[in-house]
Amino acid sequence: MRKRTLHRTLRGFWWLTLLFLYLPLAVVVLFSFNASNSAASFTGVSLRWYRRLLSNDVILSAFSNSMVLAVVSSVIALVIGCLIGYGMYRHRHRKLGWLIVLIYLPIVLPDIVFGISEMAFFVQVNRLTGLFQPGLGTMVIAHVTFQIPFVALIVYSRFVGLDPTLFEAATDLYATPAKRVLHFMLPTLKPALISAFFLSFTLSVDDFVISFFTSGPESATLPIYIWSAIKKGVSPEINAIASLMIGAVAIAAVFSMLVNRRQT
Repeated sequence: MRKRTLHRTLRGFWWLTLLFLYLPLAVVVLFSFNASNSAASFTGVSLRWYRRLLSNDVILSAFSNSMVLAVVSSVIALVIGCLIGYGMYRHRHRKLGWLIVLIYLPIVLPDIVFGISEMAFFVQVNRLTGLFQPGLGTMVIAHVTFQIPFVALIVYSRFVGLDPTLFEAATDLYATPAKRVLHFMLPTLKPALISAFFLSFTLSVDDFVISFFTSGPESATLPIYIWSAIKKGVSPEINAIASLMIGAVAIAAVFSMLVNRRQT
């Protein structure tokens, strides 16, 4: 009897936790279909906010900037982070405490501190050399710097989970370094690389603070646009933007899960 009561309690706590996590998202999605101009009352179902959204050039430009920023920075971070993760694995027996600190520092550092430091760096370099004018380029560099540690740690954890003799077996079979990378390391790391890419992509799309400090007048992203728009109050149009972002992240998560399940 006690065991059954415990199971029911845990199950109820589980459903309450899910309700607490996803009820606000459900409210946002529901009010994105609101026919009323007010975000405080729901008067009916309408798609006019989505039609208005798709005809707004400013929002479409912000969405384009967000996608370009997320894809480009994620690809660059994936390449650099993969190399760093492999280097950490190859030299794991050495004393690399300072390297671990440098890897973890961008993760634990508050975003506002990181964003201000990036902005100060770009401003000083631009003043001295004329390079790094605030815009999409500086935002890509800033995003790559905080995405690399996540990619490196994911790749490193994947390497640690491998049998070290697999590398020796590939060498014994006369595989050249290029063939080891192409036929052994990349297929083995494929799930980790996919996960690292989608994690970097999500972090980039979600970021506001670092993007805000490193952006230019023509490189506003969706989070920056939403922040500037809610100063006038939360409108159903903002709810529509949030709903589309929720749907995009959900589709990416399901796709990643399906790919990992297929690999398994």
